[in-house]
Amino acid sequence: MNTKKAKVVGYLRVSTQEQDLEKFKTDILRLANDKGLPGPVEWVEEKVSGCKDWRKRELGNLLNELSEGDTIIVSELSRLGRSTLQILEIMKLAKERGIAVHSVKGGWSLTSSMESKIVLNVLAMVAEIERDLISSRTKEALRAKKAQGIKLGRPKGPGKSKLDPYREEILALLKNGSTKAYVARRYGTTAANLHNWLNKRYLASKPLEEVGGVTFPVLGVENRL
Repeated sequence: MNTKKAKVVGYLRVSTQEQDLEKFKTDILRLANDKGLPGPVEWVEEKVSGCKDWRKRELGNLLNELSEGDTIIVSELSRLGRSTLQILEIMKLAKERGIAVHSVKGGWSLTSSMESKIVLNVLAMVAEIERDLISSRTKEALRAKKAQGIKLGRPKGPGKSKLDPYREEILALLKNGSTKAYVARRYGTTAANLHNWLNKRYLASKPLEEVGGVTFPVLGVENRL
């Protein structure tokens, strides 16, 4: 028989060292009494920005430790996360694990009741709107930067290639008559990749002796295979 005693935890978070955690405790204790929650209220306190991933905060540890039948009380839902998306994620996890969540401000409650399902649905709708707004703001910002002539995306130009360290050797071989198929085999690539590498670096259409101002030695016949 499971005789585990349900826990009631007051979660307190402020974002700066100047904010006082104590002023929220009275309201949390009053709510616990009004709802007739059993046992003393345990406290989890932290002074950290809501920007920090909630999984890496004390809140993440708390959700991992609590189980079905336990309760978390906060002064307001914004103490859980910085955005509606974060708050919804946390409350969904709490509901899945059977952990009740109560907020002093607004009187929000997440339990197994129909009212809680409505709250989650409302939060889900707000989170969807928030996602759309973020997407819209991002697109507007990109359009504004483009209108200002700011180049977006990855910088133009060739990326790094395993052939780059052998540039001068490859050019010397080609200048002295070695085929692309031979050079490709020698450096562990394909003729097509070698051709693309030359084109991306504007080497294919230039006289080899002029590339980079380098004068290449003439190789022996044995290397022209």
